[in-house]
Amino acid sequence: MASNRKQGGARNGRARSGEVGLVAPPQAGKIKKLDAKVYEGRDAAGKGGTIKRITEPLNARVCRVVALGTPTEREKTQWYFQRYVPHLPAAGEIVLFDRSWYNRAGVEHVMGFCTDREYNEFLTSVPEFERMLIRADTILIKYWFSVSDEEQERRFQERLTHRVKRWKISPMDLQARTHWFDYAKAKDDMFRYTDIPDSPWWVVEADEKRRARLNCIHHLLSMIDYQEIKPPKLKLPPRQAADDTYARPPIESMNWVPSAF
Repeated sequence: MASNRKQGGARNGRARSGEVGLVAPPQAGKIKKLDAKVYEGRDAAGKGGTIKRITEPLNARVCRVVALGTPTEREKTQWYFQRYVPHLPAAGEIVLFDRSWYNRAGVEHVMGFCTDREYNEFLTSVPEFERMLIRADTILIKYWFSVSDEEQERRFQERLTHRVKRWKISPMDLQARTHWFDYAKAKDDMFRYTDIPDSPWWVVEADEKRRARLNCIHHLLSMIDYQEIKPPKLKLPPRQAADDTYARPPIESMNWVPSAF
């Protein structure tokens, strides 16, 4: 594994945080490439905030976030990767997976939502699945957000008392605290099998949210071959002249949102 990647690895004593994934291709019709990004990490590691900052300035038609919920009974009978495949990007698109197929290596394995056979099959299959995506001209980038135990605890305590952030704590988050080291072991095993040269994990130091977001975006841009496009200068045409036959309806006839602020 390359030394520059190792320098960004998680330190001892740090909570293992989730994954983030993205797939994005250059301009459709010119270069046939797809861009997919996977974001993973433990709860409160800052994955969602980073994804939000990436997507804010982008066109929703070409950049979208995929955050799948609990699989249905029908989906549980499918090939494991089947429900993720329809969300992969076409040429010119970017897809960010807020949690991904790596759920099987984390929460499903730790909480007993899959069998040992299904878990072992996943660890065997996922490297080849990702190689298939890469051979199909997909730019696959996997991020793992690493946050210290102390900082994660601080964020959890804040969520307990912050009225706006309280909704972020789910019953599963509470159960996860009783499996703290089980998740750490599961993350280490996941890296052992899936941190491969063709599709490496990139670890983001996430104790400082703003710095983590900037570092992730900077690294992401360095991984994609793109050209800066300067938009042409535009000039607004004159507005259509008023029509003497047109009269606006009275404002009293409209339903206005109350001015509470």
